[in-house]
Amino acid sequence: MTEPLIDTAAAARAYELDRAHVFHSWSAQARIDPMVVSAARGSHVWDGEGTRYLDFSSQLVNTNIGHQHPRVVEAIKAQADRLCTIAPQHVNDQRSEAARLIAELTPGTLDKVFFTNGGADAIEHAVRMARLHTGRYKVLSAYRSYHGGTSTAINLTGDPRRWPNDYGAAGTVHFFGPFPYRSPFHSGSPEEETERALRHLEEVIAFEGPDSFAAIVLESVPGTAGIMPPPPGYLAGVRALADRYGIVFVADEVMAGFGRTGRWFAIERDGVVPDLMTFAKGVNSGYVPLGGVALGDRIADTFAERPFPGGLTYSGHPLATAAAVATINVMKDEGVVENADLIGETVLGPGLRELAEHHPCVGEVRGMGVFWALDLVRDRATKEPLAPYGGTSAAMTELVAACKAGGMIPMTNYHRLHVVPPCTISADEAREGLEALDKALTVADRHTVDG
Repeated sequence: MTEPLIDTAAAARAYELDRAHVFHSWSAQARIDPMVVSAARGSHVWDGEGTRYLDFSSQLVNTNIGHQHPRVVEAIKAQADRLCTIAPQHVNDQRSEAARLIAELTPGTLDKVFFTNGGADAIEHAVRMARLHTGRYKVLSAYRSYHGGTSTAINLTGDPRRWPNDYGAAGTVHFFGPFPYRSPFHSGSPEEETERALRHLEEVIAFEGPDSFAAIVLESVPGTAGIMPPPPGYLAGVRALADRYGIVFVADEVMAGFGRTGRWFAIERDGVVPDLMTFAKGVNSGYVPLGGVALGDRIADTFAERPFPGGLTYSGHPLATAAAVATINVMKDEGVVENADLIGETVLGPGLRELAEHHPCVGEVRGMGVFWALDLVRDRATKEPLAPYGGTSAAMTELVAACKAGGMIPMTNYHRLHVVPPCTISADEAREGLEALDKALTVADRHTVDG
């Protein structure tokens, strides 16, 4: 690989200006020391000093086809030469083609696409659609979840980022989803977890008023909250409960969609068709901001004669949708989804399970495709996490530093390390990341009862 030329002086100036003027998300501003990224290609990025890192985070789990794919970069350039922007009330060919390609991939009759700028506003509009369709207000979502940072989306979110933003007026009702490793239902098997989780959900619906719920919003595979594939039968059971009580089922595929789980959409693995499905991130690998809602015919028909009261200036932006068209075609032509599935089955899954055998800090390995998490613990017997819920620890800070020292950018959240490289990663690159992780985990091992 030819190393890019890095202008270290320009990088230093960028850092200086960042610290002087940029206000970073989810951060105490005086406590952060952000890395300058000066170049990126494929599965790698280079910092401001020219150091190369394997990107095992896909940034925010969105660069599904890797960095700077030439076909997508060229599509954006060509579209910029032709038509940079146009108001969403007009037809533009890239939006039309992107909608067609997405509709070909979505399950069932999810054949209409409302474009947004990202995943959070996709959730906002999906909930609005459900409320208008049903005439109800309340929305169900799981505690271990993340749905975005805007008003409705952050209230649907089940992690601690919701707490400072939750004033109890959003109509959100949270419940426990299935999680066999840390089961809130004390289940002894995946089947028992499914049965007890569905019974719990139905009881919440009963106690909160079945006729009050507009929607249930679920990540097909919860991502930021811990990459927890639902046990067999759970999503089908949720679909059945939604049908029984007239509740709109919204599948959040923002992180899990477009190849991440070794399928175009994670929900395909369960053979379930939601009423609405949100997407973003991998739809164009994050090259230009884009998200959307795929609507089934039942919801779409609600707005055939009734105006939908929602919209965005940049809905279906030509540059973003041109990037989506190119990305989807690249994924089809180059077997990207198949590669993600193969890498998960033959390299990441076996490799991570082997690491767990040698590192006492690894409590559980779970995932699929290029969507994996290591649940890190201080004590395997008690499952005491290596960092508190909603916080961090010296062990996790040292682990991240060790990963970077080994030339790999990890993604961590509380006591978990997520292994989420691009869907295009090669077997050799995946093994390179596993080697770096093997060395880094020895640092975390020192913080265990066996360390």
